[in-house]
Amino acid sequence: MLTSLSKFPYLRQDFLASIVVFLVAVPLCVGVAVASGVPAELGLITGIVGGLVTGLMPGSSLQVSGPAAGLTVLVFEAVSEFGVATLGVIVLIAGLLQLAMGFARIGRWFRAISVSVVEGMLCGIGLVIIAGQIYAAAGLKAPETGIGKIAGLPGAFADTFGDGDALVSLAIGAGTIAVIVLWRKLPKALRSVPGALAAVVLATAVTQVFGLKVATVEVEGLLGVVQPPGAEAFGELASPAIWGTIVAFTLIASAESLFSAAAVDRLHDGPRTQYNKEMIAQGAGNTVCGLLGALPMTAVIVRSSANVAAGARTKASRVLHGVWLLLFAAALPSALALIPIPALAGILVHAGWKLIPFRQIADMWRDHKGEALILVVTAVSIVAVNMFEGVLIGLALSVVKTAWEASHVRLEVVDKGAGPVQAYLTGNATFLRLPKILDSLESLPQDRPVELDLSGLHHLDHACRTALESWAERHSATGTEPVKLTRLTTAA
Repeated sequence: MLTSLSKFPYLRQDFLASIVVFLVAVPLCVGVAVASGVPAELGLITGIVGGLVTGLMPGSSLQVSGPAAGLTVLVFEAVSEFGVATLGVIVLIAGLLQLAMGFARIGRWFRAISVSVVEGMLCGIGLVIIAGQIYAAAGLKAPETGIGKIAGLPGAFADTFGDGDALVSLAIGAGTIAVIVLWRKLPKALRSVPGALAAVVLATAVTQVFGLKVATVEVEGLLGVVQPPGAEAFGELASPAIWGTIVAFTLIASAESLFSAAAVDRLHDGPRTQYNKEMIAQGAGNTVCGLLGALPMTAVIVRSSANVAAGARTKASRVLHGVWLLLFAAALPSALALIPIPALAGILVHAGWKLIPFRQIADMWRDHKGEALILVVTAVSIVAVNMFEGVLIGLALSVVKTAWEASHVRLEVVDKGAGPVQAYLTGNATFLRLPKILDSLESLPQDRPVELDLSGLHHLDHACRTALESWAERHSATGTEPVKLTRLTTAA
């Protein structure tokens, strides 16, 4: 016995932490699944795989994987367009791509993605989740687009206040949020129970005691919802449209997992994340989830931070949390059917609110207005278009901003009143600075010879090279001596 304990010196800490993570995971797994438009059990299956498969693999020892609120919008769109049966294929291929990226050692490059794009992505996701789940809390059908969800809120509230059942349903959702927020102010002994779990239990008890007419989770059992993708589902891969969704799943799930790993590393003093191995672990988990027809998996910061805060020391805590999820889903599936959907909507509204980086937006606007603009544009694009294209827009803006800042070029003109006008270009001459360069050169005297020295340039792109040559030809055509270009051929 002593020998066994010596092999697992942190078993007690990991065991207690696993219970806490399990209690946090249950309502989140179910809530994310319902919000994604799939059976609740699929969320539990993904949580189980996150514990028993990804949890056993090397990478990040303390972060916990499962279905994430951040992918809710994308999953809902995919299910609406391609159907639940095709979801498994999408997740499977995304998992295989993650495995390939991990083995190709691409994982570490995700750390280079602009923070403003990541924060904008989370902000946009949070806004869409909040808007969509308000409809769910009131028992109403939400519009399909992000803009439609937000624009339709006034009408939804008007309909709710004119319908007694809808008002009761919304009140349960609002009460759930209130319990989660106020739970942190209670004595420490009570706070050992996660606020999300307490809110769900209280909402369930209230609806049962008072016989309230609200929608509840529909449960069929784990085996009843497992749908390995068939030949027809694989046939969807012939459609170009599905590949955009697959790429979006791959990139966003990978980015969210690795950004979460970086955040979790800042919460503890244990072993640091091995990013390529973590990518492989996430890929393995998503491959299994795809084969089971379940939701896609990411590392989840809410569970991971709860794991660290509960005192976990090794990966045993996250593996055990998967064991508890499996036992719960197998032994007590009927308990899920008592959970009111507005309570789960309340949990996701709270989760969506926490995704909006209010403090980061304020800090960026004060110190880096360009980064703040990228954050806001990314968030608005996700709401207005969709997640994948919104992130691409944010990344494109980030690249343009970086290129603009890197294109520092200076034109110094020396005119001694007689002889040629001497112009010196230094720095990095790219197309982004081309208008400024040409405006300055075209203002030089037309009746004087010009010597343009490019030896001080570190970089001269093709667009600038062509434009300078064209300007030199035009200037020389006025009857003056030809423009003398110094070291144009050696500029990189």
